Amino acid sequence: MGRIFGTDGVRGVANVDLTPELAFAIGRAGASILTQGGDPNAPIVVGRDTRLSGTMLEAAVVAGIASTGRDALSVGVVPTPGVARITALTDAAAGVMISASHNPIADNGIKFFGSDGFKLSDAQEHAIEAALDDPTLPRASGLDIGIARTALGLVDRYFATLVEGGEDLSSLTIVVDAAYGAAYHVGPLALRRLGATVIALHAQDDGSRINVACGSTDLSTLARTVRETAAARPHAHVVGVGFDGDADRALFVDETGEIVDGDRVMLVLAVDKKKHGVLAGDTVVGTVMSNIGLERALRAEGIALVRAAVGDRYVLEHLRATGMTFGGEQSGHIIDLDRNTTGDGPGTAVALFAIVAREGRTLRDLASTLHVAPQILVNVRTPRKDVLDREDIRAAIARVESELGDGGRLLVRPSGTEPLIRVMIEGDDHARIGRLANDLAEMVRAAAQ
Repeated sequence: MGRIFGTDGVRGVANVDLTPELAFAIGRAGASILTQGGDPNAPIVVGRDTRLSGTMLEAAVVAGIASTGRDALSVGVVPTPGVARITALTDAAAGVMISASHNPIADNGIKFFGSDGFKLSDAQEHAIEAALDDPTLPRASGLDIGIARTALGLVDRYFATLVEGGEDLSSLTIVVDAAYGAAYHVGPLALRRLGATVIALHAQDDGSRINVACGSTDLSTLARTVRETAAARPHAHVVGVGFDGDADRALFVDETGEIVDGDRVMLVLAVDKKKHGVLAGDTVVGTVMSNIGLERALRAEGIALVRAAVGDRYVLEHLRATGMTFGGEQSGHIIDLDRNTTGDGPGTAVALFAIVAREGRTLRDLASTLHVAPQILVNVRTPRKDVLDREDIRAAIARVESELGDGGRLLVRPSGTEPLIRVMIEGDDHARIGRLANDLAEMVRAAAQ
């Protein structure tokens, strides 16, 4: 079997690419590999988002785990960062999250966390892949078969960390778009518990509408609601947050209804951390997609920006390798190792809104020092990622890089989670980089036919 793990676990169309049979095999292989040498009685925590296929795949994964003799604790619908946190807090052997994050309804995915709550290394994922068809994996019988238990109360452990890490938000009115996803309950509830007046949108357990025209993938309803609420309540301080399907990321809307992306969120959080002396190395780890405007704004505050490859796992790898503790992506994956071991949408919301409330300033004002350089992103839908190895495409990329010179940046890369090739160009001349991006994307599209 070829490589099935992408940049964020295994993903595919549920019951087509990601079948129950494959989920069972992944559960068996993951349980066997990740529990080697650990406490034989430690269970594996399993959570999911609201997708319709979630219970089917959860049953298959849990069956695979139990077949090796390991117990499974199903915590039900919970954000991905909740699985990471619960796994670490309860000394579990590992954690499994069943979700396709921001992907369409038909998709689903499986991602693992080690006993420390961190995502797996490439070596661990390779080992699981190699074990998928291994006939020597443990096959328990009789009294040794693992037991699957439901443990919904464990979600309270994650909720408690959100509240404990927050501050008084009673001065804020927060519109929360939960995307019909994993944070539909815990996201609005945590902000209410901290004193905020919360207006919840798309906050139901409805996997038939997860990520559809809502949440962080479509902030239009959130932005409109913030503007309408601010107009109806002129004395209220109204802001908004939108989560994706598994709530490992969050994007925000300021008091005027303008979007506050991950770059701006990192700026506000990093400046506050440096102010309080808790920004390790006075450094933020972003990605090659982070706007040059972020780099300039951070530099003005005495903070360095280091760029990792695209994908929150690569941000995390760089953080752990260098001893840094804070970083993230434009998309809203924010990793703060002082709070959690992975991107945490509700945790980011709690932290960002705490600054807004404490400083008595608007979110718009706090994020205003980032002047975004125009950035064009064009997605080419194709599964043929090898097209980037073609000589004519490589030559076309080189020509664009030469034309940009020092006045811009070009990034062409395959998506790690979807059948897409992304063409991104950044520069000060919007019309010019738009033309270059579209021309190059069209060449890639034609070559992939």
